[in-house]
Amino acid sequence: MVRRTAADPTRPAGPGTVRHAGFRAAHPVGLAVLLVALLAGLVVSIGVAVTIGPADIPVSTVWSVVADRLGLPHAEVPLLREHIVWRLRLPRVLGAAAVGGGLAAVGAVMQTVTRNPLADPYLLGVSSGASLGAVAVLVLGFGGGAAALTGGAFAGALAAFAVVAAVAGRRAVLAPTRVVLAGVAVAQLCGAATSFVIIWVADPHATQSITFWLSGSLARVDWAALAWAAPVLAAVLALMAAYARTLNAFAFGEDAAATLGVPVARVRWLLLVATALLTASLVAVSGAVGFVGLILPHAARFLTGADHRRLLPVAVLAGAIFLVWVDTAARTLFAPRELPVGVLTALLGVPAFVVLLHRRKVRG
Repeated sequence: MVRRTAADPTRPAGPGTVRHAGFRAAHPVGLAVLLVALLAGLVVSIGVAVTIGPADIPVSTVWSVVADRLGLPHAEVPLLREHIVWRLRLPRVLGAAAVGGGLAAVGAVMQTVTRNPLADPYLLGVSSGASLGAVAVLVLGFGGGAAALTGGAFAGALAAFAVVAAVAGRRAVLAPTRVVLAGVAVAQLCGAATSFVIIWVADPHATQSITFWLSGSLARVDWAALAWAAPVLAAVLALMAAYARTLNAFAFGEDAAATLGVPVARVRWLLLVATALLTASLVAVSGAVGFVGLILPHAARFLTGADHRRLLPVAVLAGAIFLVWVDTAARTLFAPRELPVGVLTALLGVPAFVVLLHRRKVRG
C-alpha cells in the first residue's frame, strides 16, 4: 500500500510545494548507486564512441586531445587525428548525449503535465515548425551555413508553439486535451507547408539534404551548435529539477494538485513553455529524432517509479547513453554511407515500446 502525505500548508505554493504527494521517498543508497552507474556509463560511452569510426583512434589519443584543450599534461597527437577527435567526433558525440538526455527529460515532463502516456517532445508541433523553418533556410535562400539552419529551425519551432498556445489557451487556462489537439493541427499544417516547399521549390540535391535532416541527423553538430543548445538545456533541466515535487502532484489530476497548493494553470504554462524552448533548441541542432522522448521516460519509470526526483536524472542519463550509441551505430554500420539517426531510433523504439507496454500491463 503506497503511503500518501499531504503538503505542508505553511509552505508557499511553487517548486517543492508537494511533499512526496503519493510517492515513497527515494532510497538514498539505491538511487545514488544507480546515478553513479549511469554517469560512469555515460562517460565511458562518450570516450569509447569517439574512438569508433573509419579512422582507428585509441582512447589515449582522445584523452590527449582533451587534455591539450584543458591545458593538462598530454602526449603529442598528430594534427590529423586531433582534427578528427576535436572537430568531428567529440562535438557530435556530446551533441548526441545532450539531445538524448534533453528529449528524455522533456518527454517525462510532457507525459506528466498532459497526463498522456503517449506524449513526447514533439506533441506541441515544435518539430514540424522547426522542419519548416529549416526547409525555408535550405531551399528559399534565407541564409547559409549551419548557423542559419539552426536559427531557422529554432524560429520555426517557436512560431509553431506560439500558434499552439494561441489556439489552445483560453483565459489563461491550458487544458491538456486542447493542447494535444492544437499541437496535432499545427503539426499537420507545418508538415503540409514543408512538403509543398520541397516538392515545388527544391531541386533534387536540396531535397536529398532536406530529407536526411528531417529524418534526424547529428552530422551537422559542431561546437557552435553545442554552444547554442547547452545553456538552454542546463536552464530547463534546472527548472525541471526545481519543480520535481510539484510534478508529482499532477499524477493525481488537476483537482488533487490544486488541493495540495499547486497553481496548476501557472505551472502548466511555465513547464510547457520551457519544454517547448528546449525542444526547439534540440531539434534545431539534430532534426526530429523520434521515440527517444517517448520510450526513455517509460524505461526510466520502470527503474525508479513515478517520483520525478528520481525519474528526471535517470531519464536524462539513460537518454544520453542511448542516443550516443544509436548515433554511433548510425554513422558506422553502413560506412561510408550514414543512416539518419531518427531511422534507427524508430526501428529500436517500436519493439521496445511494445515490450514496455506488455511488461507494465498498460490498459486502455
